[in-house]
Amino acid sequence: MKSKQLLVVTAATEAATGLALLLSPHLVATLLLGATLDASDGLVVARIAGVALLSLGVACWLARNDALSAAGRGVIAAMLLYNAGAVSVLVYAGMGLRLSGIGLWPAALLHAALAVWCIACLRARRVKQSIT
Repeated sequence: MKSKQLLVVTAATEAATGLALLLSPHLVATLLLGATLDASDGLVVARIAGVALLSLGVACWLARNDALSAAGRGVIAAMLLYNAGAVSVLVYAGMGLRLSGIGLWPAALLHAALAVWCIACLRARRVKQSIT
């Protein structure tokens, strides 16, 4: 599992989601949670999340050719934290809050898979370092 491919996939996924949140937070909320964002404060928070996701996408894209450096590994470690947190929040939304949009469980599974991919990339690099 290559770190460069992980960063490219993550860049595309997060940038697309970020743009969707910026342009149509109502649609994203409906797809993920089966709920609408009616209050202006919810729209502002959703758009800030959109900017944050777009920023993560840009960071991953820029790190893609330098994934084996300390900074590249730092980006992958940060994405591991993000993906694990996203899984936790989405599972809580579905099971704890009983929210259910068509994209909720696919998004949770995608983030879980990306988290596992991050772990595999970080472990592979650690094994290579210990061998040399």
